[in-house]
Amino acid sequence: MTATLKVTASAPDNQPTIMMEREFDAPPALLFRAYSEPDAMKAWYGPNGFTITVLAMDFRVGGLFRFTMHGPDGTDYPNRMLYRDIVPAARLVYRHGTDVDNDPNAFEVVTTFKAIGGNRTLLTKTSTFPSVEARNAVMKFGAIELGMQTFEKLAAYVKG
Repeated sequence: MTATLKVTASAPDNQPTIMMEREFDAPPALLFRAYSEPDAMKAWYGPNGFTITVLAMDFRVGGLFRFTMHGPDGTDYPNRMLYRDIVPAARLVYRHGTDVDNDPNAFEVVTTFKAIGGNRTLLTKTSTFPSVEARNAVMKFGAIELGMQTFEKLAAYVKG
């Protein structure tokens, strides 16, 4: 019998943040590895119907992950993550924006991997945007739902 997995999301009206949590039937090290390897990211990253092409991944503090996300309608979305803090199997912090220098709409992401017994992990992802208005803009296109779809793809990846 599989226990019900915790899945939550919040975006307080007066704060420029989105917080999502999900329990995974996988240890923190396995989930962390899925974030740190380019082939793994290609397999699960992005909402349903989206794929990515990895352009470069330098997984170290100060390194960049550059990729293009391809939408189901054929639209390409250039992305860049600048890694700010990496604590293996525990914490990952990066600045995420479009693939341009000094993107004014880039946002900070803090992802934590907490062991919660057995081989389970509580993954918490908090995104902090430049303003409440910037956060509201991504909410309009379904950021929470799309983020949860991405978590589901990650769950399938670590399970398989």
